[in-house]
Amino acid sequence: MPVKWNVSAAFVLLVVVSLATCVAAAQTPAVSAQADPSGDDAAHPGPLATDLSPVVTSFQIRRAMRKVADWQLRAAQDKFSTDWTYAALYDGLLAASRTTGDQRYHDAVLHFAERTGWQLGPRFSHADDEAVAQSYIELYFENPQPRRIAAIKAEADKLLQRPDDPSKGLWWWCDALFMSPPALARLAKATGDKRYREYMDREWWLTSAQLYDPSAHLYSRDATYLDKREKNGAKLFWSRGNGWVLGGLARVLPYLPGNEPERPRYIAQFREMAHAAAAIQGADGLWRSGLLDAAAYPYPEVSGSAFFTFALAWGINEGLLDRKTFEPVVDKAWKGLLGHIYADGRLGSIQKIGGSPDTVSPGGSYVYGVGAFLLAGSEMDKLAARHR
Repeated sequence: MPVKWNVSAAFVLLVVVSLATCVAAAQTPAVSAQADPSGDDAAHPGPLATDLSPVVTSFQIRRAMRKVADWQLRAAQDKFSTDWTYAALYDGLLAASRTTGDQRYHDAVLHFAERTGWQLGPRFSHADDEAVAQSYIELYFENPQPRRIAAIKAEADKLLQRPDDPSKGLWWWCDALFMSPPALARLAKATGDKRYREYMDREWWLTSAQLYDPSAHLYSRDATYLDKREKNGAKLFWSRGNGWVLGGLARVLPYLPGNEPERPRYIAQFREMAHAAAAIQGADGLWRSGLLDAAAYPYPEVSGSAFFTFALAWGINEGLLDRKTFEPVVDKAWKGLLGHIYADGRLGSIQKIGGSPDTVSPGGSYVYGVGAFLLAGSEMDKLAARHR
């Protein structure tokens, strides 16, 4: 009798525990399934960093870059993917490695590329899935193994045969201009085949003709935003989208030969956008998610701001922007960016994935914003070395 009772009791206990487990699981949100691999909005990111200085010297700039890059590697290296969000981070990590001399940042990108077989994202002709090729080609320049550019070359060869669709451009959203054109421009240099650059040029100006406002000198995110307005009646222009475009110009121009007939046209647009961005810089040095209605977006947006900082500092370094006019702009912007680094290295105030201006969380950190910050730091470091 006692033995039978123990077996029955054990069975009942097992059933009760199993039911309790099932109920608990049903009541627990599936956080891991819904987690964004590109980052998160931390509700309690902790205290802001107190060990960083806005003084524009190589020592201080590199210190900030290492702090942010180290945190990002710890947080995201095991999530690396071919997604556009990570592509921007890889660009920043390679720049950080060149600037700081820390090989870990470079090797993290190289090891990912090796693991993924130097492949692009899955969608043909989609700029989001071609963005990763920029880092692949830069690694190819270091060690020209054909397999490092095989996927982007195959993609580009198919693109050359693709007829334009009058109803919808290839790069129909403005941030695509950061993702695909710099890859095609690099591929033209890597292969010596100017057709890739000519294709890029045609598609860039088709997008520009549709989305670029020649008066405001800013881009609408896509055609659905051409007539949208902010609360104050101003036209709606998205900070991150325009930051990506200005950054895209800075990533394309180094690969346009000095005798390229279209080069002056890119320079002209770069200068127009640079002056437009400088004119609407916030008092804290940063830009709001919606560029022309700062009152509607009281908190700054770091990913767009970091891309503006990167591009403007690059323009000064390349002699395309007047140093006296723009150096105060980038100094102020860099100081503003440093104010959103937390003690552990998290870079906050980055708008989550989206396609339009939105609210920003102080603890929001996403890999594309970190990539932009590291690109900005690399150009600020050059600026400090050349002009201080």
